[in-house]
Amino acid sequence: SRAGVTAEDGRGPSQHVPHSAPPWARFSAWLECVCVVTFDLELGQALEPALTWFPVFQKSSICYLSFPDSHSGCLGDTQFSFRIRQCGGQRSPWHAEDRRYDSGAPVSLQREPAHYFGYVYFRQVKDSSVKRGYFQKSLVLVSRLPFVRLFQALLSLIAPEYFDKLAPCLEAVCNEIDQWPAPVPGQTLNLPVMGVVLQVRVPSRMDKPEHSPPKQCSHEVGPCFWASGLAPASTLPPAQASLPHSCFQPVLTHVQTLWELMLLGEPLVVLAPSPAMSSEMVLALISCLQPLKFCCDYRPYFTIHDSEFKEFTTRTQAPPNVVLGVTNPFFIKTLQHWPHILRVGEPKMSGDLPKQVKLKKPSRLKTLDTKPGVCPLGCSPSSAAHLHRDKALLKRLLKGLQKKRPWDTQTALLRRHLLELTQSFIIPLEHYMASLMPLQKSITPWKTPPQIRPFRQDDFLRSLEHAGPQLTCILKGDWLGLYRRFFKSPHFDGWYRQRYKEMAHKLEALHLEAICEANIEAWMKDKSEVEVVDLVLKLREKLVQAQGHQLPVKEATLRQAQLYIETVIGSLPKDLQAVLCPP
Repeated sequence: SRAGVTAEDGRGPSQHVPHSAPPWARFSAWLECVCVVTFDLELGQALEPALTWFPVFQKSSICYLSFPDSHSGCLGDTQFSFRIRQCGGQRSPWHAEDRRYDSGAPVSLQREPAHYFGYVYFRQVKDSSVKRGYFQKSLVLVSRLPFVRLFQALLSLIAPEYFDKLAPCLEAVCNEIDQWPAPVPGQTLNLPVMGVVLQVRVPSRMDKPEHSPPKQCSHEVGPCFWASGLAPASTLPPAQASLPHSCFQPVLTHVQTLWELMLLGEPLVVLAPSPAMSSEMVLALISCLQPLKFCCDYRPYFTIHDSEFKEFTTRTQAPPNVVLGVTNPFFIKTLQHWPHILRVGEPKMSGDLPKQVKLKKPSRLKTLDTKPGVCPLGCSPSSAAHLHRDKALLKRLLKGLQKKRPWDTQTALLRRHLLELTQSFIIPLEHYMASLMPLQKSITPWKTPPQIRPFRQDDFLRSLEHAGPQLTCILKGDWLGLYRRFFKSPHFDGWYRQRYKEMAHKLEALHLEAICEANIEAWMKDKSEVEVVDLVLKLREKLVQAQGHQLPVKEATLRQAQLYIETVIGSLPKDLQAVLCPP
């Protein structure tokens, strides 16, 4: 069922949703569905009850991704996440409002247009009343929002209660979620559930990047949240950091190399002993690039039963730009042709420090070698690290581990380093891109706005000599080589398209402002009716864009544009007025 009602009728009670809103609109603003996956002796993993509005093979994918692989052997309670492609089926009523939310949200927290996120709470405990001797069940939240910490915290509240009381509890929770206000970037929301109020601040793209260690009480949901209400906040489990330092402990010496692989969109397999560890590591890796959007595919947890298994494992073409989190050692044999494999395990100590995994050469790669390690990162010219390692930072982090410095502080140090590294890389690109924007004085009211000049890679590379990353970053290395490879990656294409779109909208906004500052009556004196009607249509088109949050214009400009439209229409003959302003 979805929100406590059957998928077939798709309706349910909602006291505070306006009559004009689709059924379960507020629920759909947060979640696509809530489902339960159980183990059936004859069918294996099965949905309970069926989600009829998902394609058949997608139901199967959700079932397999909601249980740990048999190699994991997870006893007790386990939380992890997965990501799957959206392939047809019913779309939630909230999809129409994506643009409004996305216009204010950071690029890394925008709704996924083509993927679903699955947040899983799996329980496996001994139970003599069950034939297999174990109770095995998962509660899964499916959403298009990448709010990992919030949904994990929500599951930690509702899953234990659901496993004890089953359906009635879940229906009550879904009805509570259906009363939640929609997520709005930059606002703090109170979300009541099961006697607790989750106070959530959805980050805004206007927020400054985090440079200092996090406070005792966090405020962000994508990356963090806090809770209050009838149950004290301390009863909630600690929320997962957006860049978990704990999973990076064994690979601290390679974090910078991993950052380069993420920046270049290189294919990478993460082999971990459990879905929790694989999803944590994959999500930590993709967060390395913030505030740059991760434009490649990634799967925090992936199984051999996934519908895209053949697509990702074929040897007839180069490996796709994807980061795969897996737990089945079979993938090591299947993906031997992939250039980068990261094996992580339970942290082993060497004295007071976590033992660091080592780089392994391809010649030493055994078919089913599952010992922790990184292979073949840095072993071939095409994958060699371009930048020198920051030894001072590494020494500080290892010393912090030795002195048992709090994880929050350690994480903040690493996050700040990677944030500054990404910013140092992106700032020269931003400066060069800004230089391609036409001058404001070249924008005139009654002419088409000038075009943005093309991005020329050679010109940009020449500009690095006096405006390169060396101005903000002390790290030495082959920055030119790193930029050249970045130009071939999906991340450059994604970044350039986004920046070009923003600049184009800015040009349109400046053009609209120029029109609104001009003398419209003087312009109309010697113009034909065709030219006047053309102006009305263009102004209306710009207003529609601006009101849809596509153009960065002031309210005063919008009012002036509307006034101009009315003035221009009023100057036309009655028959044309009737056409342009039908009753």
